[in-house]
Amino acid sequence: MGSDSSPFDSIRYIPLQYDSSDSRNSALNLILTLRPEWRESKDTVDFVRFTDGITNTLLKAVNNLPGVSEAEIDREAVLLRAYGKGTDVLIDREKESLAHCLLARHDLAPTLLARFDNGLLYKYIPGSVCAPVDLRRSEVWRGVARRLGEWHATLPISSISSTCPTPTQIAPNNKRASLRAMACLTPSKPIPNVWTVMQKWILALPTGTNAERTRRDQLQKELEWLVKLLGDTPGIGGSNPFIFAHCDLLSGNVIIEPTPSSASASRRSSASGESEDLETAVCVSFIDYEYTAPAPASFDIANHFAEWGGFECDYSVLPVRSVRRAFLREYLQSYSLHQHCPYTESDLDELFDQVDRFRGVPGLYWAIWALIQAQISLIDFDYASYAEVRLGEYWAWKREFSGEREKGHEKMPVREQRWAQEE
Repeated sequence: MGSDSSPFDSIRYIPLQYDSSDSRNSALNLILTLRPEWRESKDTVDFVRFTDGITNTLLKAVNNLPGVSEAEIDREAVLLRAYGKGTDVLIDREKESLAHCLLARHDLAPTLLARFDNGLLYKYIPGSVCAPVDLRRSEVWRGVARRLGEWHATLPISSISSTCPTPTQIAPNNKRASLRAMACLTPSKPIPNVWTVMQKWILALPTGTNAERTRRDQLQKELEWLVKLLGDTPGIGGSNPFIFAHCDLLSGNVIIEPTPSSASASRRSSASGESEDLETAVCVSFIDYEYTAPAPASFDIANHFAEWGGFECDYSVLPVRSVRRAFLREYLQSYSLHQHCPYTESDLDELFDQVDRFRGVPGLYWAIWALIQAQISLIDFDYASYAEVRLGEYWAWKREFSGEREKGHEKMPVREQRWAQEE
């Protein structure tokens, strides 16, 4: 391997494409290239389509050989994920593949088997995909909190980021305008990060009409205001402010593992060595690493809480204060266990307050994303309406934060009521 090679180059590459208009044949060609030993039994190869996401195509390839148990078939199964049309403007695919490889090395992701022109092939994880209602079950959210604490404590951000150059180090040309904007937004911080990702997306928004230009300028102004407000949020116990964040922990990306150890013991050792009584938690895995980026832990957690309401944005089921605090305690116990450093009650208080302050950010993040998807996606989903709903979350939070809502003697929105509710 030459000195110019990168870890990305070491991932097996199959020079084929998945074609949604010829789904079975194009998928079969990819699978048989990966698994040539299946060619003799290709008539028993089948594809199961998953429809939990609203961006990509996800197929499970299985070889239903006669006399082979379902468990054995699943052990050999392969997941094929084809990218949504035009999504390269939203997602850095090389960074996604490197993140997947890093996670696999830490046993936090299935083995990445190969990449192809418009997607990835990786090992199947047996288990059940969560629905939004599952995220609200105590044993599931405790499992999510523990796994997320492990992610944030153990994964280095160096594989998905680089040192941000200063704006003066970047030549002023159109191709590097996005990099210059990122450097100006978060100087001296690793890039890309959650803030610079939003910056990149804003620069990709359409500007063909006065309304579109006004909207883009408004979103740019809000992003710059948020970075000033939250950009220097410290990490847990004063640690690095950025962690390796999933940034898309919706229900469909949480898998409940069907292993004998899925129900963990209700008693375990804490980071301080003391034994603690804890509620039962299932063992979960996270999938789909498209949006992984350095981000404050508070963003990743607040974003997950927002997903309790699903794509329908049912604000009446978001976690109340007591549940959020219990989730964060589980998270910190896991984080501390993997960092080999005990946490304090003041750490818990600070993280709780940080997550509270970040609760409006996911609304802005996904609103910008949805405005781009409304322009490029071929998927039957009303992205434009979704963008307005998520923007509504952001504006409601900002009015609550600034006190404008109370000054105007307006009724508190349902989402804000839920966040303020104790039990």
